[in-house]
Amino acid sequence: MNEQELKAFMCDIGKRIYTNGFVAANDGNITVKLNETEYLTTPTGVSKGYLTPDMIVKVNEKGEVLEGTWKPSSEVKVHLRVYKERPDVGAVVHAHPPYATTFAVAHIPLDKYILPEAVCALGAVPIVPYAKPSTQELADAMIPFLQTYDAFLLENHGTVTVGKDLTTAYFKTETLEYNAKIIYLGMMLGKQNELPRKEIDKLVEMYRGNNPEAKHPGYVKF
Repeated sequence: MNEQELKAFMCDIGKRIYTNGFVAANDGNITVKLNETEYLTTPTGVSKGYLTPDMIVKVNEKGEVLEGTWKPSSEVKVHLRVYKERPDVGAVVHAHPPYATTFAVAHIPLDKYILPEAVCALGAVPIVPYAKPSTQELADAMIPFLQTYDAFLLENHGTVTVGKDLTTAYFKTETLEYNAKIIYLGMMLGKQNELPRKEIDKLVEMYRGNNPEAKHPGYVKF
């Protein structure tokens, strides 16, 4: 995609995040990496369901505005930290999906292996210790986890997912929320049957074979 197409696609993903109930009001943010020094970001103070391409802001690796009349997302420093630590990442999505955020509020990592799709697409999802939103402290809190994981639960806050492109990063948010919902409902039933370890290993091996460059934590218990 060229730059204008990427801006339009970011608006489309913003609408999906909003209509799926993954954010409320002006919550959430999306960034896309253009090159080593330029990034596109959603603006602050705007509902992700009502974005238009002219609202998308271009910033440099320091978060300084290069193009655009809107103020960039207040969380852009967190996204830029991800890009600095993970050169393979091309897009970052931050949202507040209800079920996954419920686990974040309860400080419970998503490390139960129930659905094959979640094993392949996510693996374990860690809890990132709480730090005030929109701060460098939050960006720094993610550093110990960035080399291993592609999805994160932010304590008392929400979720972050990353991917080689925006489609991948967004789908990880969908998978994260769906998996969290199934695990939560299983907890309500009082019973959850995890996949056997040997089956988990087969799924991880299959995923790594198909995605040799992707991060995947494999079988992890926190």
